[in-house]
Amino acid sequence: MIRRIALFLLCLPAISLADSEVYIQVLGIAQDAGYPQTNCYQPHCMRAWEDKKLRRLASSIAVVDATLKRKYLFDATPDMREQLYELHKSAPDNEYTLDGVFLTHAHMGHYTGLMHFGREAVGAKGVPVYAMPIMTDYLSNNGPWDQLVRLENIELMPLMDAKPVELSEHLAVTPMQVPHRQEYSETVGYRIDGPNKSAIFIPDIDKWADWAIDIRELIRTVDYALLDATFFADGELRGRDMSVIKHPHVAESMDLFADLTDEEKARVIFIHMNHTNPLLIDGSPAQKEVERRGFRFAREGMRLDL
Repeated sequence: MIRRIALFLLCLPAISLADSEVYIQVLGIAQDAGYPQTNCYQPHCMRAWEDKKLRRLASSIAVVDATLKRKYLFDATPDMREQLYELHKSAPDNEYTLDGVFLTHAHMGHYTGLMHFGREAVGAKGVPVYAMPIMTDYLSNNGPWDQLVRLENIELMPLMDAKPVELSEHLAVTPMQVPHRQEYSETVGYRIDGPNKSAIFIPDIDKWADWAIDIRELIRTVDYALLDATFFADGELRGRDMSVIKHPHVAESMDLFADLTDEEKARVIFIHMNHTNPLLIDGSPAQKEVERRGFRFAREGMRLDL
């Protein structure tokens, strides 16, 4: 496993830039369906139905390169309209170009926002959309997504597992295929290497033990690890057998990462939280437990310098 990681890192370009203005901006932290979720009228959702300030958007991040006036979106969520506006406030469209959208997989919260590039909405011209081979084939041959391709609203940019995409001399993105439900496409996370720091973004994955890469060793090679936090703990979904839902629970991840140093634990930032996850509730015992154990959780608007 470690040898694979070492080979993976050797593929990356040597990049450095003093006083970087390259950063990650967190645009959403909730699971695919957002928070509160459709038809959820339980107390944990009602608080957000009744107070709009408590609502959260589907999981997504952006990378902003202020040196070259470029911005990149990671996952096109159903909430992309609001997310692009938040990104516009920090990297205005009249100054920055959207130079790419990197998709992780074909589940609803990660690609359906592409619809906003179509002629019923933006009517975009050639937005580069980076996707793995099965995902590329799916978008090319299934409506309504194939219309985006035919009308050249988007331009599909095929990816290969573990092969870096050099976006500039100081920014590289590398897909990492991960185990996850693959009804319509494979699933990837991304490694993002900036001029000074690096990150991984893995919003969806099955249990860590199912992956050929040791996540603990991978965390040690980066400065930030934005990781799947769909569920906080077993029993969270009442009346359902959670053993058949293979996401790593936050509690499991924290136990697995217990031997990391304090500095390494602080690199871990949990993201992609189901509407049942108490990490969505400010001041909750779950948030306090994560912080007590030395980890972090994502907040919308969070900035991570690269």
